[in-house]
Amino acid sequence: MVLPITLNQSLIMTNELENLFVEQVKTIHSEMDKGTSKGAAFLGWRNLPNEISAGELESILAVAGKLRKAAELVVVIGVGGSYLGAKAVQDALSPYFERKSEDPEVIYAGQNLSGTYIKQLLNYIDGKEVAVIVISKSGTTTEPAIAFRILLEYMQCRYGSSVTERIVAITDKSEGALREMAIHLGFTSFIVPDTIGGRYSVLTPVGLLPLAVAGIDIKELLAGAKDAMRAYSTADIGSNQAYEYAALRNFLLVEGYNIEILASFSPRFATFHEWWKQLFGESEGKDGKGIFPAAVAYPTDLHSLGQYVQEGQRMLFETFVQFEKTEDDCAIPFSTDNLDGLNYLSDKTMNEINEVTLRATMQAHDDGGVPLIHLTVGKHDAYHIGYLIYFFELSCTMSAYLLDVNPFDQPGVEKYKKNISKLLEKPGSVV
Repeated sequence: MVLPITLNQSLIMTNELENLFVEQVKTIHSEMDKGTSKGAAFLGWRNLPNEISAGELESILAVAGKLRKAAELVVVIGVGGSYLGAKAVQDALSPYFERKSEDPEVIYAGQNLSGTYIKQLLNYIDGKEVAVIVISKSGTTTEPAIAFRILLEYMQCRYGSSVTERIVAITDKSEGALREMAIHLGFTSFIVPDTIGGRYSVLTPVGLLPLAVAGIDIKELLAGAKDAMRAYSTADIGSNQAYEYAALRNFLLVEGYNIEILASFSPRFATFHEWWKQLFGESEGKDGKGIFPAAVAYPTDLHSLGQYVQEGQRMLFETFVQFEKTEDDCAIPFSTDNLDGLNYLSDKTMNEINEVTLRATMQAHDDGGVPLIHLTVGKHDAYHIGYLIYFFELSCTMSAYLLDVNPFDQPGVEKYKKNISKLLEKPGSVV
């Protein structure tokens, strides 16, 4: 079977890989199946592509349809996993400069505390037909909570009692401030599953509703994830690319490479880099352990970080993500005067040159002593992005378990939140 993703690790030395990790991976896989691994209560994403019901999916699509009909612009409020997954997929699958006339513009708020950003957002949406999707498990996380308070006041002043038709909450099923607000004010709501943490939630209503509103084919997204779930159901490293990638990462860490750079040559993939960084950073970075996740957008970053990657300290490795097929391309024209000397390229397209640049970069970095992992994705579409999401979620979980850390908590994040509460003198905060 030819899988939608291929993993090429022939550029790095992995003779010891199976001896180091094969039995450990099998044990961890068995523990996940039995529900005895660390944080097993949050493994709900693992079988989600099979378990999401047709009824829930149709409900998401129905609400998305109502928002698309009512609004020309939809503000999605969230932070971290509550927005990154949706924005990553939206950016990866949307045109660069224009959208279909029937698709509303989808913008984001609550991911920062910039008053300038929110003020300019309010100015921008004024005069447009607006709807809001607010996403928060608790409803009290500072960044999205403040943004929603401001946007809620704006929406109530503008739309009055009909505002309930323009706001959708995605939150806890029974508890928290946002759930109480949804009940009290009569918003339509969806549930953030108890068994799925924020950074693993893109294939739940957290990601699916904003994406459906944006015109993304969420059924194809889920179909890709479902096929990945089936393909990666075995405990054998040799037959499971997600586990092989996790083992490769940990092998390189043992060899002294503690920084991973995710590299791509597609500008639309930039926000996906951010989702990937959160996924691996929050899942692995604890107890003094973890591989530091960084990302580059080549060829742009070849003119900045490229020098360091080529000749700097040898503590990093690169994972290249390459899409084999893209929908649009542009040919290099022939010039009669050839003043720029580029006629030697006139029989080529930009995507062909981009692919050559990728191969040249990998060869240069390999020559410079950088270990390389190469992920080739069949096509740049919703199905393959869904497949890739599941691949990374599963490999990240296994990688964290190989480090003997809980992939699903983030105790370090709470520190700054507590400091904010103390400094802002929140009632009940410990001084």
